Amino acid sequence: MEPESRLRKYLLLLANVLFAVAVFTGISAFQARNMLSTDRQPAPELQVMTLHGAPYDLADAGSRPVLMYFFAPWCHFCAASADNIVRLRRLRSEEELEIVMVALDWQDHAELRQYAKQHKLNVPVLLGDASVARDWKVYAFPTYYVLDSEHSVAKRDIGYSTQLGLWWRSWRVD
Repeated sequence: MEPESRLRKYLLLLANVLFAVAVFTGISAFQARNMLSTDRQPAPELQVMTLHGAPYDLADAGSRPVLMYFFAPWCHFCAASADNIVRLRRLRSEEELEIVMVALDWQDHAELRQYAKQHKLNVPVLLGDASVARDWKVYAFPTYYVLDSEHSVAKRDIGYSTQLGLWWRSWRVD
């Protein structure tokens, strides 16, 4: 193969990769347009009950960063990424990162207990409702918010995320 032909081939490959990245970035920005802003404004308050019947108050997380994972038990993408949350908990201690899963659009406690058992959840499952979804601007599942040590929204995303993606989003949030 001639050098010019090889160069042209690599430039075409690079152009295709850049196009794919641009499309992905555009779609991600479009999906996130209605989410809470990442301009470091305080996150909404969250005072709900856990699946085990204990009260939960986001303020009790103190100065720890928090990964808020909003899910619906019927959501297949949520089920696929729930295992990544479990593995992230094994990688990041509770002192480093508070991780909570907030159930939305659920039928009853039995459905959530089955979901937690099936996925061997090792993080608190919080019982959210329509007002929580509205306050946190959750309109698709799963939705992630990473809060910094002052509980302002530092990062956000919608949809499936790998374990590496969750780790990356929650790493070095000050």
